[in-house]
Amino acid sequence: MATRVKRAFKYRFHPTDAQAAELSRTFGCVRKVYNLALAARTEAWTRQERVNYNQTSAMLTVWKKTEELAYLNEVSSVPLQQALRHLQLAFANFFGKRSKYPRFKSRKKSRKSAEYTTSAFRFHGGELQLAKMAGPLAIVWSRPLPEGACPSTVTVSQDAAGRWFVALLCEAPSVVPLAATGTAIGIDAGLNHLVTLSTGEKVANLRHERRDRARLEKAQRELSRKAKGDGANRAKARRKVARIHARITDRRRDGLHKLTSRLVRENQTLVIEDLTVRNMVKNRSLARAISDVAWRELRMMLEYKCSWYGRELVVVDRWFPSSRLCSACGSLQEKMPLNVREWTCSCGATHDRDVNAAKNLLAAGLAVTVCGAGVRPQRRTPGGQSATKQKPSRREP
Repeated sequence: MATRVKRAFKYRFHPTDAQAAELSRTFGCVRKVYNLALAARTEAWTRQERVNYNQTSAMLTVWKKTEELAYLNEVSSVPLQQALRHLQLAFANFFGKRSKYPRFKSRKKSRKSAEYTTSAFRFHGGELQLAKMAGPLAIVWSRPLPEGACPSTVTVSQDAAGRWFVALLCEAPSVVPLAATGTAIGIDAGLNHLVTLSTGEKVANLRHERRDRARLEKAQRELSRKAKGDGANRAKARRKVARIHARITDRRRDGLHKLTSRLVRENQTLVIEDLTVRNMVKNRSLARAISDVAWRELRMMLEYKCSWYGRELVVVDRWFPSSRLCSACGSLQEKMPLNVREWTCSCGATHDRDVNAAKNLLAAGLAVTVCGAGVRPQRRTPGGQSATKQKPSRREP
């Protein structure tokens, strides 16, 4: 039975000079309104007062009437209101202790984007026209939208490489759960190999950043020699660096999508380890390699794909000694340095470090699905389980 989910379909488009100028103005106004509202709410916060979305919306009306900010009337009002809603969500996450205090948007570093709701765009016959624009956007339809899908939100963005994108958020019955299978698999993430499966299969780590490192270093040296400022030569060199980064990111994401789709399609239960990437990248000798392998993005893809297609994702606690535990007899080794890739247990079993870890993760995950957690010794600090079933992720691709 098909389930109705919200999916964002992202496409490239090529704006005309007039459209590019209009969108650039909109990006600037969105950033300005967001920063003004954040400054007002921060000032109120110092006075032990709280300002909500309705109050900032009233402030926006006043700002538009001033001579200094009269240019806010030149762009569509919907993206400006959406910026205030995004700020309200950021504060809700802050008060809920889910994120840090909101930060001001930077003209050079922050993402350039604007969000339009149904009142600010028209989608008909495969053509999308935004408010304040004379003609539709020239979208490259790399894949069709689901039949009968009607976009509820349109987000226009421009990346650092100068590429323009439009994301259409649709709600359509396009996700059909896959047929149930009786297979389960343990997945051990690594650096030498992207993942090692409990079946013994090892997926190569293509090291996308390392493959383009020479080109990237050359482009960064050229950028460093340009005089700082808003000169055309520096902007050109900066876009060249951004294009290389975009190429690396696109190739990495494409490989992760192919891998995660295959794993979800072939297995009913998937078991992974809960890795704290934020802490691991503090290791300077491994930070670059860990960032290149993108463990967090791998897990995020597995989360929403398992939720969509009726699979079960089990996350094992990061303190579970998967590498030091013998998958044959269950004995626990005292130490297991990183340079040890193969080892022999006292029972006589010889293990590949990564394959053994994947098998132990699978056993821990199956214990959760059958009889609940509790497959590892208790920590010194009480609390926490060895493994838990992963709740469906709210994040969409």
